[in-house]
Amino acid sequence: MFKNMIVYRIAPQWQVELTQVEEALAKAPFLECGATQEKSLGWVPPRGDAHGPLAESVGGQWILRFMVESKVLPGSVLARRVKEKAERIEQETGRKPGKKESKELKDEAKLDLLPMAFTKQGSMWVWIDTASRLLVLDTSAQGRADEVVTLLVESLPGLSVSLINTQTSPQAAMSHWLSTQEPPVGFTVDRECELKSADEAKAVVRYARHPLDIEEVQAHIAAGKLPTKLAMTWDDRVSFMLTEGLQIKKVAFLDTVFEGTKADDGGFDTDVAIATGELVKLIPDLIEALGGEAESGVAESGVASAAQAMGAGAAPAAAPVPQSAPSSAPSAPARKSAGGGVVTGPVTPPEDTDPESAPF
Repeated sequence: MFKNMIVYRIAPQWQVELTQVEEALAKAPFLECGATQEKSLGWVPPRGDAHGPLAESVGGQWILRFMVESKVLPGSVLARRVKEKAERIEQETGRKPGKKESKELKDEAKLDLLPMAFTKQGSMWVWIDTASRLLVLDTSAQGRADEVVTLLVESLPGLSVSLINTQTSPQAAMSHWLSTQEPPVGFTVDRECELKSADEAKAVVRYARHPLDIEEVQAHIAAGKLPTKLAMTWDDRVSFMLTEGLQIKKVAFLDTVFEGTKADDGGFDTDVAIATGELVKLIPDLIEALGGEAESGVAESGVASAAQAMGAGAAPAAAPVPQSAPSSAPSAPARKSAGGGVVTGPVTPPEDTDPESAPF
């Protein structure tokens, strides 16, 4: 549960009860694809029980489950059927189909083939923490997250969310941690990272199961390569991979998390309690390590973040980052949904660098 995470902040004005969420989700349940339906999506009971609730609460944390099913129709198979139809027309009429007719033939061929196509299904855990105003999606693909968030905003009246936007960009912070070999308080740097040059060559250097506190890594950063992924551990309890787009991948709970639990402990409630109990503390610590949340759409430099923290009499969460380091992108104009909610985020959403790792 929650092997990958994209985190959103819920606007404070959204105040609902779990029963209202359940009623809203019931209007968009998951149904398997019909014979000629290419894709179907909706909500399923998180516990997996037939006809169970679509929204569960465990320790005050709300858990939903999104399901999608799509038909697998290889492009080569579709192209062959279109070609067969075009050749038949040419034989019968002596003319080749034009551009418009070819498009119609493609649509006809797809309808012919969809009833025979195989289907694939995938699901995504959705966690709503009303106390911390967090919406967490179990995916590392921004495009797939957008699909789920759009459905949520349309289903839940008044829901407004925005991607977490930090004072210091993850890439600038990761670069600083690696070059100074000083990770933020409460975190350690593990043995995996990816560095990419910003020039036209787009050179990439990857380290796996390799110590990163070496001069070679520092030399790559000094030469202009920037971290796009960095493996870290929080509080000796949770390991994960941080990306330049503030996506959290490869989440794994370490043995210390399970101390005191019995071997036969398990089930939905236990899994949710353990996962949310750790992540609800990790997420704010990570945000703090990145200089805290940016109040405005434009992120400030790490130097400003550190100066503000020192001025307030507190130690900065992250050491200063050079002002030339890249910062988070400004927020895009809010997008209104049919349900009256709003979705906001960076002008350029994080790229789906590894969409195959997502659950669907």
